[in-house]
Amino acid sequence: MQRNYRTGDEFAGRRVVTIGGGSGTFSLLSHLKKYPFTISAVVNMSDSGGSSRRLMDEFHRQLPLGDLRMSLVALARNGALWRDVFMHRFEETGESSEATNGGGVGGHSLGNLILKGLQDINNDDLLLAIADAQELLDTAGNVVPVTLAQTTISAELEDGTTICSETVIDTRGKRHPEELSPIRNLRLEPADAAACQQAIRAIRRADTIIIGPGDLYTSLLPNLLVPEIARAVRESEAEKVYICNLMTKHGETDGYKASDFVNVIHHYLGARVDRVLVNAGKYPSDVIKMYHEEGSEPVIVDHDHLVQLVPNIVATRLNLQDDTLARHDPEQVIHAIFDIETADTH
Repeated sequence: MQRNYRTGDEFAGRRVVTIGGGSGTFSLLSHLKKYPFTISAVVNMSDSGGSSRRLMDEFHRQLPLGDLRMSLVALARNGALWRDVFMHRFEETGESSEATNGGGVGGHSLGNLILKGLQDINNDDLLLAIADAQELLDTAGNVVPVTLAQTTISAELEDGTTICSETVIDTRGKRHPEELSPIRNLRLEPADAAACQQAIRAIRRADTIIIGPGDLYTSLLPNLLVPEIARAVRESEAEKVYICNLMTKHGETDGYKASDFVNVIHHYLGARVDRVLVNAGKYPSDVIKMYHEEGSEPVIVDHDHLVQLVPNIVATRLNLQDDTLARHDPEQVIHAIFDIETADTH
């Protein structure tokens, strides 16, 4: 069966801005580049783990590079070799793990090291390093850090305690399978971190702004916590689209329904979005069982509450079929955002 996309020239040059980070943004950008959009990816800069963490520890005032690298690779058009080069991760040996507090490349992403090298060549200018990486990879759009300030996030919990850093917030559900206190508030430190001006410019000129898909508290909200970014999105005349999560995440969004995700986005954005995409697809029983064992469940679409929050709700199958994980089908997502018609021919 072959799909024919009846898009014509209606999307040629349409300015699309994605706001997020992590694997959800990577998947979406990898497919957006197939269309004649003008793409800008505004990327979360609160990553605090892995290769990015080690570079930040070793080099004074180094910003995290992981989400930038992933978005660059997602938009790359310059063949599989360069993509493989930027995605290669050196094997972590016993000797290299002992050296993680010092030198050694074990466990490092080669793409992160290349970005760091390009930054050094450009007198520590990260934006010029990104521009050079975009030239190397022949990207189908621009990748822009949400801020050039060193930031971290912290979460205030309902029980009054505070947990700090993206990695701790992201992984606490895996480390603690028991019932956990919900997140009451997320903060960015410093709270007045300046936005990257290129990000503001892209948002102001956008025709469509896509928030998600991605983990609510660690991939999406850190972008909206940069005050100038939230303001720019609020003031933009673009259509604002939020892609709701497929599954809840233990330690972050336990028990959340679709309206809960939307309410949190609205709270930190300071305004409502125009369109919300929610999943109406089903999952194999073994997938449901696997996620249940991790404390996660399919997000319930409470339509009666959603219609009170958002003028345009798209409920359709958004998950990949016959997959062993609950992941968004990027083509289905793009069709739902832009009302792209598909024709099935046999």
